[in-house]
Amino acid sequence: MTKTLSTAPLAASEREECWHDAVSRTFIPLDVALLEKEPSPGTIVTERVGPLRIAHVQAGPQAVTRSRRLIARDGREYLTLSIQRRGTATKEQDGRESLLKPGDFSLSDSSRPFRKKLEGGFSFVSFHFPRQELPVRDADLREFTATAFGGGSGTAALVSSYFMSMAREAAGFDDAVGRRVAATALDLLTLLVDEHRGRAASPAPESPAAALVRVKDHIMRNLADPDLSPATIAAAQFMSVRLLHKLFEQDGATVAGWIRTQRLERCRRDLLRPTALEIGVAGIARRWGFVSASHFSRAFRAAYGMSPREWRSAETAGPRQGS
Repeated sequence: MTKTLSTAPLAASEREECWHDAVSRTFIPLDVALLEKEPSPGTIVTERVGPLRIAHVQAGPQAVTRSRRLIARDGREYLTLSIQRRGTATKEQDGRESLLKPGDFSLSDSSRPFRKKLEGGFSFVSFHFPRQELPVRDADLREFTATAFGGGSGTAALVSSYFMSMAREAAGFDDAVGRRVAATALDLLTLLVDEHRGRAASPAPESPAAALVRVKDHIMRNLADPDLSPATIAAAQFMSVRLLHKLFEQDGATVAGWIRTQRLERCRRDLLRPTALEIGVAGIARRWGFVSASHFSRAFRAAYGMSPREWRSAETAGPRQGS
């Protein structure tokens, strides 16, 4: 459902307090400082697509800060991707500062301090979602925040185009379609984070983190192969099985466990697609490398607390009461 909040009807003297409250309720608690003696009207229009809260924001010059005090007080972990539409913004987080021009986008993490300053009148579209929805390592995320992406070519262009298309069509999605659309958007963003981390790694000599990115990329490209195993992965990546296991141990995981998690996640998303009933649970399991349907069902229940059919029924039943 579309929600609109505007400070236009208010007197200039009343706008700052109202705007501060609106920004914090739309996103997370933030300190907002308006940079005009008489604040310009501000408008926030929000939609919900799966786990994403989409907000179209326009207002006058201001600075917003996520301080350690606010983090300690509320502690919520959210990510926000913002695409600048009009005006410019300066964003600071994790030791980086970037300038966002119209068409640029960047990501911020609510679990650590950040600051965003908008010098003049502006508009942007933001996508706000729980941190756990983006399956990337914290170390990789720290290398990604407050980085400006132009969206003109490559993966960044796909991310920008897809997210903006989703924002334009958000009002027409039902709950089930919205979840699938959001899942694809987050897949693209995950790809961009992984790609960015891969570029940042030093190629010679290769660090353990870079080797792990390379190995995970190989696994993801061969995830549907039922013969995928530590031995075949190590051989394809010209390393020993022992080194392969050590790389994953340093990441707090096992090779088999990481593969299983990725396969289950792809199966979970396929279960929501319109073709799921036609393909069947066993067909989806085989598509992602599970040889045994019974093994897949046991692994799925262990991961999500219910069988694949029960999970699909719960997710496609429509909005829950009170949500």
